[in-house]
Amino acid sequence: MKDNEVILNVEQGFPVEEGFLLFDKQTGKEAANCWAKPNLHNNAFTLIELLVVVLIIGILAAVAVPQYQKVVERSKATEALSMLSSVAKAYQTYYLANGKWATKFNELDIDISFTGNTVAMIISGNNGDTKSNKDWSFQIQEDSSLSTSGYTTLFATRIDGKYKGAGFSITFETPSHSPSKKLRCFERISGANVLFDTDLPAGAYCERVMQGVFSYENQWSRLYQLP
Repeated sequence: MKDNEVILNVEQGFPVEEGFLLFDKQTGKEAANCWAKPNLHNNAFTLIELLVVVLIIGILAAVAVPQYQKVVERSKATEALSMLSSVAKAYQTYYLANGKWATKFNELDIDISFTGNTVAMIISGNNGDTKSNKDWSFQIQEDSSLSTSGYTTLFATRIDGKYKGAGFSITFETPSHSPSKKLRCFERISGANVLFDTDLPAGAYCERVMQGVFSYENQWSRLYQLP
């Protein structure tokens, strides 16, 4: 037997190094086609392949993360709008029954669990009321000169997260004592305890997240009409 010949039971399928022959242990004959072949395929990733994978993951993350954040924000907005809608309905009911607007949340027939009294914006010259939860501050703007005529407004302002200082308002007008309401999205830029982040572009919340249409801007807020 030559130095590069090995006798093995070929049925066991032992791996051998290149250049060795396998002989059948039972017959002593060379096993057909048993020359060990070198592994011509490299299973490791090249640097370029790894860079391509990292690039693809980065692109997917850049697209997916903002979309996910929008979904989360819209979910929170839906919760706030639902609560604000309940307050608005009770607010109108109170007006129709009493001929004036309510000044406190406890005057309204609502079933909402508030957890605090965080004031998002200072409403000067009025006797409004404030209730809040973890994410939102709800406020009634009530001025004695507006309680029986003119207009009054309900606010839901974000007090936590990236878009704090943004929110929603429902303004009630009372021509001929027949209440009507206007729902808007706003980004508060001054005159409040919680302001919209100046590092964010105008419309970052109301336009890009809530799909609102710009209406007008005053010294306190940018306002957008919701679809």
